[in-house]
Amino acid sequence: MTRSGLHLQRRLPALVAGVLLVVSACNSSSSPSPAASTGGGASAAPVAAASASPAASTGGGASAAPVAGQFCTGMKITFFPGGTAGGSFETVVYNGAKAAQAAFGPDVSYQWSNWDPATMITQFQQAVATKPDGIAVMGHPGDASFDSLIDDAVKQGIAITVMNTELPKAEAAHALGYTGAVLHDAGASLANEAIKRGNLKSGDEVFVWGLAAQPGRGERTNGITDALKAAGLTVDYYEIDTATNADPNAGTATFTGYVASHPKVKAIFIDHGNLTSAIPTFMKAANLAAGSVYAAGFDMSPATVQGIKDGYVSLVIDQQEWLQGFFGVEQLCLEKKFGFGGLFINTGAGFVDKSNIDAVGPLVTQQIR
Repeated sequence: MTRSGLHLQRRLPALVAGVLLVVSACNSSSSPSPAASTGGGASAAPVAAASASPAASTGGGASAAPVAGQFCTGMKITFFPGGTAGGSFETVVYNGAKAAQAAFGPDVSYQWSNWDPATMITQFQQAVATKPDGIAVMGHPGDASFDSLIDDAVKQGIAITVMNTELPKAEAAHALGYTGAVLHDAGASLANEAIKRGNLKSGDEVFVWGLAAQPGRGERTNGITDALKAAGLTVDYYEIDTATNADPNAGTATFTGYVASHPKVKAIFIDHGNLTSAIPTFMKAANLAAGSVYAAGFDMSPATVQGIKDGYVSLVIDQQEWLQGFFGVEQLCLEKKFGFGGLFINTGAGFVDKSNIDAVGPLVTQQIR
């Protein structure tokens, strides 16, 4: 069966399960359990913890087995939010995980990787050595680097779930869950929507700044460039270097240098949430006025909200990364406690621009969107 077929079959049960558990958590009046180490100071959005009330009668004389709200108490999880503590994207992932931790009760430790695939691999090996009950990973290193390590962890009885970037082979081999966007589709959707809204036409020059060299993660960048080239646009592609991947400020010289040497550029596409939030800074440094080029990117942050309002950021896809954190923890709890198989949950959402930023903005301020 194709991956798209798996997606169609598995998405609805995932969402139903998630909604039921979220409703259970949000309707409770009990206080959350103390948080585990935050791993560097990121702040979690407030969340109500679930109560331990019995399940309601199923009707017809049969009754459901009672399930405590914090049914995952005592389980040890290692969770990888992504980049750095306090980073705009990864903090929202972290907040989702903290909400699930409060709702379901596991002990969770958090490991930050600076978005470096090699660091993710090293940290995964270190995490396995501590013998946790479950590990929630970002799939950026790709199947070739990750799969043998995941095989070994599963043999040791450690539950694994994947977030943000797929590991298709590992997911298929072990029925692992995945929570995140379908990356190539998301990239293509952003490009096609930008072509339409930005009135881009065949022959226009566009700048794409992405991570095509990363296995798996690079699929979103490929989705952008594939769609742009199919529409006849001239694509100038730059790979985001390691320093800029970790700190957007390191990319200012790259951006200004590109603009200076390509004065006819019509649009820019940035395949990186933290770099998208720096678009206003990049454009000001390059002496580009708001709206002078069509600027499209990914993920919300307070800086991106302001950039949209000020006209520097034209279009953003919101992949609802809070859900990646929440369902990452939830999936491990469900597998370990009840033996459920992994669920494929596509968190890819809609587009955000000036027309709807006032509705989304307050949630971004709370670091939920």
